[in-house]
Amino acid sequence: MSDQDFDEDGGGFDADDWSRLKPFTGAVATLDDVQARRAVFALGETDDPRVIDMDLPQPVIWWEEDGEQAAVIVQAETHLGKDGEEMQVLGLILPDGEGAVALMEDVDLVDDTDPTWRDLVTRAIDPSAADED
Repeated sequence: MSDQDFDEDGGGFDADDWSRLKPFTGAVATLDDVQARRAVFALGETDDPRVIDMDLPQPVIWWEEDGEQAAVIVQAETHLGKDGEEMQVLGLILPDGEGAVALMEDVDLVDDTDPTWRDLVTRAIDPSAADED
């Protein structure tokens, strides 16, 4: 991996080292950025792509099909869809190091001291931790 990777060691993060993740900011991502692992996603077929001005990386609780997951936003863009509707699209890194794409409306911004976020990170890293409660 190059030194441009958002997750330098490929091993994900824990509740105390998430801030080392490198955000992709200052430009709308291209396919080259994704292939070089500098960005999580690149959207084509949209209009007026812009970077969302926010402090990154940013811990979030992502509400997805399987329930809630801890994640960290490393990329944030707004795009207009074919219908002219604005989509706020986020590139997320999950505790296991995998990337995911979510809409802003599907996440809750949290602080890294949020007990639910910290618990979700711990459970994602060590599923047996759920049995220790």
